[in-house]
Amino acid sequence: MEDSKKNYFTTGQMRNALLQIEDQMVHSNWMPNIIIGLNRGGLIPSVYLSHRLNVTHESITIRLRDNESNRKPDLSNLEKAFAFQKKILIVDDINDSGKTLKYIEDNFGRPKERIRFAVLVNNKPSITAVDYFGYQINKDEVPSWLVFPWEEWSK
Repeated sequence: MEDSKKNYFTTGQMRNALLQIEDQMVHSNWMPNIIIGLNRGGLIPSVYLSHRLNVTHESITIRLRDNESNRKPDLSNLEKAFAFQKKILIVDDINDSGKTLKYIEDNFGRPKERIRFAVLVNNKPSITAVDYFGYQINKDEVPSWLVFPWEEWSK
């Protein structure tokens, strides 16, 4: 991403995105029983949303881009929540290429009443559609690299 411009996402933008997500869930008449944050980018927003909605929080780790060891992602928290008939909201910071969320669809399934995806920022050309998002961008038209507050200590 050397050619891309860095854009810094603020904590205020995160709060606004989470309020948008909550509003979209209310209007869709769907609320989760459990929120699962994707490690690492989805952890902070999913914890915020978990506290705001007073809903249980868990996490899962899926590293497709940086997985040098080719370790299989551990979806046990997701499998357990599904087995207990929970309505599951999976949260990440950005739906960029869509590969992480597609991994969940391909290896687990995604019944709409049971599992939904929410992201702070949705990249419109992503291969995976999300149910809820705070902001939408199109990196094909305007290439940029989003830097979230938890990614760069000095900003």
